[in-house]
Amino acid sequence: AQVVGKLSPWLRPDSPCAALAQDSAAALQQELAWAAHLSLQAVVLPFPGSMQLANYARELKHYCTAAVGGAPMQLWLRVPTRSWQALATDGDDAGDEDDDDDPWERWNAMRTLCEHHLQLGVCLELTRTLPGEGQLNRWFGEPVRCCVVPTSVFLTNKKGYPTLSKRHQAFVLQLLSHNVQLVLRGRAWHFPNKEEQEGVHGVNHPTHTVAVDAPAIEKPSPVADSPLHDYLQYLAYLYRKRTPPSEQELLERSYRDYLQAPLQPLMDNLESQTYETFEKDDMKYLTYQQAVEACLLDRVPDSQACTRETLVMVVGAGRGPLVKATLRAAEATARRVRILAVEKNPNALITLQRMHHALGWQDKVTIVASDMRDFQPEEKADVLVSELLGSFGDNELSPECLDGAQAYLKEDGVSIPQAYTSYVAPISSSKLHGSVTEHGKPEGFETAYVVKMHKVAVLAPAKECFTFQHPNWSDVIDNSRYMQLTFEPPEGAPSATVHGFAGYFDATLYRDVHLSIYPPTHTPNMFSWFPIYFPLRDPVHLRQGSTLEVHFWRQVSKTKVWYEWAVTRPCTSHIHNPSGRSYWVGL
Repeated sequence: AQVVGKLSPWLRPDSPCAALAQDSAAALQQELAWAAHLSLQAVVLPFPGSMQLANYARELKHYCTAAVGGAPMQLWLRVPTRSWQALATDGDDAGDEDDDDDPWERWNAMRTLCEHHLQLGVCLELTRTLPGEGQLNRWFGEPVRCCVVPTSVFLTNKKGYPTLSKRHQAFVLQLLSHNVQLVLRGRAWHFPNKEEQEGVHGVNHPTHTVAVDAPAIEKPSPVADSPLHDYLQYLAYLYRKRTPPSEQELLERSYRDYLQAPLQPLMDNLESQTYETFEKDDMKYLTYQQAVEACLLDRVPDSQACTRETLVMVVGAGRGPLVKATLRAAEATARRVRILAVEKNPNALITLQRMHHALGWQDKVTIVASDMRDFQPEEKADVLVSELLGSFGDNELSPECLDGAQAYLKEDGVSIPQAYTSYVAPISSSKLHGSVTEHGKPEGFETAYVVKMHKVAVLAPAKECFTFQHPNWSDVIDNSRYMQLTFEPPEGAPSATVHGFAGYFDATLYRDVHLSIYPPTHTPNMFSWFPIYFPLRDPVHLRQGSTLEVHFWRQVSKTKVWYEWAVTRPCTSHIHNPSGRSYWVGL
């Protein structure tokens, strides 16, 4: 069980009254010290009364930096979804708020003054009306630890039971999907049983508090006798009617918000477990099969199906999934193929050779132990098939590898993939930024990470960044790139904090056959790639209506490839990863 403390609501370290401010600061430190003495895991802090909160933040920062020994106690700032001023002004009309009244602005000012300290979190409190969708969605990128659900926000259904509005329902379900604990608090205002209502008429009902997480919602029996039982039963009903996670979501759950270093396919030989994970992605290889089928039908007319043979070179064959997909495509189209499977990993070659013998590939497949860039075949290929794409499209050196391999492709030959484009979107995610901070190394903020993004708010639609096409018959091939991207947040989008950028790709395998992790065109049920994350060392405060401008570079030398990135609007950041000093991919 988790015990969470609550600090006194009267604390006002920034009060214009000097005596009250001084007493509040002293009491704040005393109460924090007492809570730490009791070994509480967290305490809830009162919401600051205005944007004048520098002294409040200083006291919290002092505590965070002075605390020593044991697990640090978490500090949860209580923040309403709408300001009390807006509720008093607008009544039940939901709407967006000015920056001065926006509770998020006070939270952002507090955590900025505290240098985004990892001990600082949010205890969100639902209000009877909710702000616009943009203001709600940005909370999914913040460290929301729990959400207080007052009984006063519940409506009454026809039978007299408590219920939530549809917007409240949707928001609560999203919070649950982000593992946010709910805290029911308040008096029981709903009495479906008239006798019960008459029995308590005129009684001053006490305020109750019940902490609720997913397991407790599924098994609410421990609080069956609580006056808030009907409210808990409603949340249990709400939890049960949520869409159950798909098989893919269950598979990806353990990877959520977990930072992984991108693969170094040329420098390192992949492990068997990595191959096995990729090979489970049936949708990816089905899509490749469809691309090869379309290519074979275009290149070989029906009249030559039995006489004309197509030479397919599978480069980076691994343990053979692309070879299998190509053979299935040949069978489905009744076309003759001969395959050269080129692989440099000696460990993967063992599996490939055993498969070659066990599946009777002797007449159709030739295994070549070589780096694709050094291989010198006796004849050129009709089709070049590869799966060298990374989360950002080109970040696993697909351009450099295919540029070398295309020397052994016929002039009218086809590369699968034919092209790929990377995309970039600004994101807010205290979770990802905090994970980089926890590494404790400055170079952590100059490294790109592969991550299954979950506690993330995307602040603007993604834009195209770099594009590569294959084969590339240019006289001089230059794979370095530069792109300046300007993001105009959607109309009415609230202020937000930019913690970095998400990267995606969309690949054209052949004609209209695509493979994509770019959200609008994401290939269904495919999990081989997660997005890439480019962090910002210093988060950028993007005010409502402001423009965000970022620059991305892809740099190439004789020995490595690396990315650099920098923000120039609304403020100027330093250039991250200059000359590949912290992160690079070896050639």
